[in-house]
Amino acid sequence: MADSGFSQQLRRYYGWYTGTFLVLVVLLAVGEQFGLSSRAIGHVFLFATIAIYATIGVVSRTADVAEYYVAGRRVPAVFNGMATAADWMSAASFIGLAGTLYFSGFQGLAFVTGWTGGYVLVALLLAPYLRKFGQYTIPDFLGARYEGNIARLVGLAATILASFVYVVAQIYGVGLIASRFVGVEFEIGLFVGLAGILVCSFLGGMRAVTWTQVAQYIILIIAYLAPVVLLSWKVTGVPVPQIAYGTVLQKISEKENQLLSDPVESDVRNQYRYRALAYEQKIADLPTSMDAERHALGERVKQLRIEDASAREVAMAERDMRDLPRTEAEAKVRWEAARLDALDHARAPPRHAEAHPGATPEESQAARRNFLALMFVLMVGTAALPHVLMRYYTTPGVSEARRSVMWSLVFISLLYVTAPAYAVFAKWEVYSNLVGSSIAFLPDWVASWGKVGLVSVEDINGDGLLQLAELTLNTDVIVLATPEIAGLPYVISGLVAAGGLAAALSTADGLLLTISNALSHDLYFKIINPRATTQRRLVISKSQLLLVAAIAAWVASLRPDNILFMVGLAFSIAAASFFPALVLGIFWKRANKWGAVSGMLAGLAITLYYVSKTHPFFHGSMANAWFDIDPISAGVFGVPLGFVVTIVISLITPPPSVEVQALVDFVRYPSLTETPDR
Repeated sequence: MADSGFSQQLRRYYGWYTGTFLVLVVLLAVGEQFGLSSRAIGHVFLFATIAIYATIGVVSRTADVAEYYVAGRRVPAVFNGMATAADWMSAASFIGLAGTLYFSGFQGLAFVTGWTGGYVLVALLLAPYLRKFGQYTIPDFLGARYEGNIARLVGLAATILASFVYVVAQIYGVGLIASRFVGVEFEIGLFVGLAGILVCSFLGGMRAVTWTQVAQYIILIIAYLAPVVLLSWKVTGVPVPQIAYGTVLQKISEKENQLLSDPVESDVRNQYRYRALAYEQKIADLPTSMDAERHALGERVKQLRIEDASAREVAMAERDMRDLPRTEAEAKVRWEAARLDALDHARAPPRHAEAHPGATPEESQAARRNFLALMFVLMVGTAALPHVLMRYYTTPGVSEARRSVMWSLVFISLLYVTAPAYAVFAKWEVYSNLVGSSIAFLPDWVASWGKVGLVSVEDINGDGLLQLAELTLNTDVIVLATPEIAGLPYVISGLVAAGGLAAALSTADGLLLTISNALSHDLYFKIINPRATTQRRLVISKSQLLLVAAIAAWVASLRPDNILFMVGLAFSIAAASFFPALVLGIFWKRANKWGAVSGMLAGLAITLYYVSKTHPFFHGSMANAWFDIDPISAGVFGVPLGFVVTIVISLITPPPSVEVQALVDFVRYPSLTETPDR
């Protein structure tokens, strides 16, 4: 009865919260009609929502270990499902998923099917068993199941690495939103958002993060659905985008036929192809080409001065000269990046509804392999992410953990079934209203997002009109800019920004807490100082949280890649590191310490090696790829290797102790009365 009363109280609180937020949106919409500026609307949405989260963090502050690490193990299934959905639906899902579907069409469905299917694995293979084990973290389970601190330390390192890559993506998303809607520099926006991230996880740990994530889920799902529902109503007259977007997809197919057969579009793509060839020749002629480039630019500056050109033209020419590469190595890297960019523009975009597109049968097969590899990695990675699995330690019992997974799927599906519609409606607006328009009179949003570096336009053929190949849109801009692209009221743009911020903050909170808990609990308390007091453990946790957050913000400022790639890489790392050890640890008694440690290290090593050899950020190249698999799916090599190594090494080394085999039985099989947490 007490639990029922607690659930009713939560429903009442969050009902009032939802109603108040909707009233705020309506008031801002009315204010916009009476002249409230877009900057003021953006400030209200961002700072008001951060203030709400901060208030929840302050109210939920705690010094109790169980409350700090696992929210007292009393979170009802429905609310844990909402918190898990918010924890799960990061900036990648909210900001990046629709953008990826926009550019890759059918291929982007690998994210939807992989992420959704992963929760089936969570429900069947992991969540109930880890909840029955109890304790606080995934390294806790590895340390107990694989007899000691070696497996715990390897699990700790993998937890920190996967979570760190993931949290960098979230902070990067926060920086994008803050820089665009608050009007500050990207790097400043990172640290503005970081303050909002820290206030919840720092004060109240999992307790504060849980109740904040429920509030954040409500905002992010309203923000995600509102613009696409309005777009659906505007374009089709049906306010159910999940149903209506099929008719718009047919129109897009017709528009694609026109664009792909347009001789002007073909000419633009050819000009980009010639540019790519020019860069290829310049790279081949190094270092002579670099000297020739410097000489040509020097002559241009002299000629402009002789002709008494405008100060702006002279300044631009001088800037081009200053920006020339200083060394042959720098020139090679920069010109290779420019060559690849030109080749991207030279390629005709894939047809939105075409499965596994490719100009040749080999390219089509490579696209199919990448689709399956990515779907596999995302599915297995979902079932191995530490910050998601930790959420199931917070429920009152095993049955609640199972129901929590079901509710997580329900809440997540609301966004995932809408993302394809988002991509289709956004593409229709761009293809029908932007492509072919005068470059001199482009909408304001092009310049606004151009300042953030997510949109660019180049009139390569000089005709004054915007061809599709001359428009560059970053995947991360599609959702955030769609309200402006569609000409919706600016209050909808502010709402979407608040939703994107909620998605990034909710996941970042969970990730930072996972990292700091791993360092304070698994490293400091379990290994370094088992006699540490509760107060000492919490101080260590909070100090580590601040340190990790600052480092992650610095890495995010380097802009290593788009949000979705960074998140996908985190899934590859988690899948290769944890999935074999966790699944075999639960379902195979013979798995032992040396097998698990070797399997985790082997899977992680091959994954990181593949990424370093194929991703440009590490000066790698797809020329080094195996089976043309993209670096985001590197875990497809690590997971099977982890299983094989774990099994082989376990079979050739002594079996685990009788106590550990009894632990497997305890975790695997239900008892008449649920055993208290260990």
